Amino acid sequence: MSDYLGGNIKQHFNYLLESGNETAARQFLDHQNISDVADLINEFPEQEGYIISHMSIHRAASVFKILDLSAQKHIIRELPPFKTAELLNVLSPDDRTDFLEELPSNAVRELIKLLDPEERKTTLSLLGYPEDSIGRLMTPDYVYVYPQNTVEEVFATIRKHGKDSETINVIYVINEKGELLDDIRIRDFILSQPDKKVADLMDDRVTSLNAYDDQEKASEIFKKENRVALPVVSQSNKLLGIVTIDDMLWVAEEEFSEDMQKMGGTEALEQPYLEIPLFKLFQKRIVWLVVLFLGEMLTATAMGYFQDEIAKAVVLALFVPLIISSGGNSGSQASTLIIQAMAVGEINIKDWWRVLRREILSGLLLGTALGLIGFLRVILWSQIFPDVYGIHYIEIGFVVGISLIGVVLWGTLSGSMLPIVLKRLGADPAVSSAPFVATLVDVTGLVIYFFTAFLFLKGLLL
Repeated sequence: MSDYLGGNIKQHFNYLLESGNETAARQFLDHQNISDVADLINEFPEQEGYIISHMSIHRAASVFKILDLSAQKHIIRELPPFKTAELLNVLSPDDRTDFLEELPSNAVRELIKLLDPEERKTTLSLLGYPEDSIGRLMTPDYVYVYPQNTVEEVFATIRKHGKDSETINVIYVINEKGELLDDIRIRDFILSQPDKKVADLMDDRVTSLNAYDDQEKASEIFKKENRVALPVVSQSNKLLGIVTIDDMLWVAEEEFSEDMQKMGGTEALEQPYLEIPLFKLFQKRIVWLVVLFLGEMLTATAMGYFQDEIAKAVVLALFVPLIISSGGNSGSQASTLIIQAMAVGEINIKDWWRVLRREILSGLLLGTALGLIGFLRVILWSQIFPDVYGIHYIEIGFVVGISLIGVVLWGTLSGSMLPIVLKRLGADPAVSSAPFVATLVDVTGLVIYFFTAFLFLKGLLL
């Protein structure tokens, strides 16, 4: 529990800075909660190196791993080499790997030189796995035992190696070849007799991850199995390490950020917004803008195709923004809902028919509601301003109403099916972003609108 709360922490730390009492500063920082120290670093960014260097190294490592990447980079630049080496060696292998993989290769080479031989070997091993693979997340710090061990021997092993383990909630059972046999919760050992064999507690039901699996797959398995840690194995079932739930929380946050950026019509950013170079930010955004721009040019082409109809009935042009925006909005809604549902595992590819049926009904209901409003708007406006839509205002109202039903239905179906199709093709569903769907529906919406107008107004205005 922190001795100071809220603003008092900042005020007291500021006082210690001004007084220059480094001993008191060390004692103060080592008695604060890790999250409070992280808040101090955010509040006093110019003192990042001072704060980290004036803490016990293990507490400093705990603070370092929860900071933003930009703050971590600043701290590493400010710390003297010996302090950087001390900090990196104390960081858990998975946290250290997570930090290093965000740095340029030349910086990684220099920092790896600062590691102890054993830590260097572990880090190089983890960095050798593909980016976004589970191997990059795993830590080799875990407790393992053998089937022939007794419960008493298990506790002796935990006392000897547990302090260096990422977690002791689960103990892993391997054979002499290092192959994973089972994982057993610590409570099962606690509730067993000291002379009982590990083999007697095994149920041979173990869920493991492959080191080369994608990190998103691990996140799905964690949610499904409701676990705090899962073992990571090689192709030959050798136990390589474990992945813990805190790593999965970071993965989930990164995936969420990437999906949000893609759904906004841009490529995913690998760096914080304020850290990414301006030209690189331009590159990330311009591709989709060009694609969407070219798509919108098809809208102009479609309007050019119907220019004769527009010339004969200029009143039709008044409703073009209404029609295409309604279709784009319905498509954006549907795509966002489906992408989010797929991301959390609520639906998958095999549910496409159920999704299609629901969206047909949803599209008809939504389109009918908007179509009725559009029809009534034309009728009421004609009563107030008789010359606005002319004597055929009822037919125009029907054109607007029925077009809205068709466009909203098409937008809903496009927005819901496109993410599923992309997933089936192996692409990221988030690519079917709201701007992309809106652009697609704009063109088809115009076709639906003018085709409906041709049916209702042929011989009247057309």
